[in-house]
Amino acid sequence: MDNRLGGEFCLVCGAEPPLFGDRMCEPCLRTRTQLAKVPQNIPWVRCARCGIVEIQGKWENITDTEVWDELLHRHLEIHPKAEDINLGMETVTVSDRHTLLHVQVEGTIDQLLFKEEHTMRARMANGVCLTCTRRAGNYFEATVQLRSSGRRLTEKELTSLRGTLDDVLEKLSDDPMFFITSEGPVTGGFDVVLGSKGLARTWGRHMVTEYGGMIVETNSTVGRKDGVDVTRLTLLYRKPGYEIGDVVVWRDNMWRPSSWTKEGALMERVDRQERTGASWRDLESAKVIAQRHEFTTVDFINEDASVGEFLDPNDWTMQSVRLPFDHTTGRKGILIRRDGEWIALHHMGLDTASPEPSKESQ
Repeated sequence: MDNRLGGEFCLVCGAEPPLFGDRMCEPCLRTRTQLAKVPQNIPWVRCARCGIVEIQGKWENITDTEVWDELLHRHLEIHPKAEDINLGMETVTVSDRHTLLHVQVEGTIDQLLFKEEHTMRARMANGVCLTCTRRAGNYFEATVQLRSSGRRLTEKELTSLRGTLDDVLEKLSDDPMFFITSEGPVTGGFDVVLGSKGLARTWGRHMVTEYGGMIVETNSTVGRKDGVDVTRLTLLYRKPGYEIGDVVVWRDNMWRPSSWTKEGALMERVDRQERTGASWRDLESAKVIAQRHEFTTVDFINEDASVGEFLDPNDWTMQSVRLPFDHTTGRKGILIRRDGEWIALHHMGLDTASPEPSKESQ
């Protein structure tokens, strides 16, 4: 051993170069260096009611594999000088609550390759998430009331409106407050009690976009917490008594709603080419005289510039009707019957697909 003045040597055992790290030879460095540290036991919590997992104070719906990855990356401590880290893990289920995590770690420290194996025991404990706690206590923040203007909602309409809530829940984030406390039919409609005001408002906007209608919000104070008023929201959604494409009498003329707007609907007049916007308040007096499934589709046998002839599906007699303002030769006619007379309707985009056959044409 050359310990001459100025010569390099291992500070631990005095060995000659090569030296690594803090002037130690490879054996001494490996003896005193640990690539990774892991605890022997790791606790984690799963909700005993719904099965979601608590991750750093938040409840999330994740798989067991994602739980093991989360526990490993949260509790594994890697040497600060380590580079090019590679991890491998194998799990062994010991019981319903205990799982062994066998971890392989590989990396370089001062250009020396280190390989280690460690074992952690993941211990699951039962808990109850915030959502289940509140559900068990019938907690709610909002009530959404589904109603229709001037008539009762049909079962088909109720099913369709209720289905939009499932669509909204699928698109929103996994907020633990987005839950349904209760739901069911009531006199005149259907009520859904929700755990979140935000969910109620989002659903309401979605229904207005899809089906038109109007929303009325009412907030009531139910108490105080930490010096702040605790309020509950009642959101009344009124669906129009008509759909896009139906025929209504409004302002003493026949119109067809062509699209919904934020404040009402765009209306197209039947007897001439006229289009106008109307608010929900303006449309309160509108009366439905024919829905799309009641329309009759016919082929014109003869037609001139203003009149078309067709076979009446009721008695197969020849009838005539005034052609709509947008009629083109060869196009099928869309008819309704009012006060014993046939009326031809102009075509809209949704009329490209034939409406469901009416009882009269079957």
